[in-house]
Amino acid sequence: MDAVTSPALAEVLDGILSPDPPHGVVVDFTKVGFCDSRCIGVLVAAYRQARDLGLGLVVAEPQRQVMRLFMIAGIDQVIPIAETVDGAVEDLQD
Repeated sequence: MDAVTSPALAEVLDGILSPDPPHGVVVDFTKVGFCDSRCIGVLVAAYRQARDLGLGLVVAEPQRQVMRLFMIAGIDQVIPIAETVDGAVEDLQD
């Protein structure tokens, strides 16, 4: 996820979070091997949008290098991160 692909992620998340949003959103990062600051900005904006709608948003299964970036940027302190997609779904149901 970089400056080229992040707008597509933003568009998808924006579409999901309006006008008839689900009960929660799991962003599956299983196959994401790289994430730049633009991607982080998209995730934070979507998290805030979900929170304002009273919904949960959880990032699931980030690869080690992406998780390291989330930790350096402090994103892991803002957005819930689950080790598995199933775990993320459970987190949203709690």
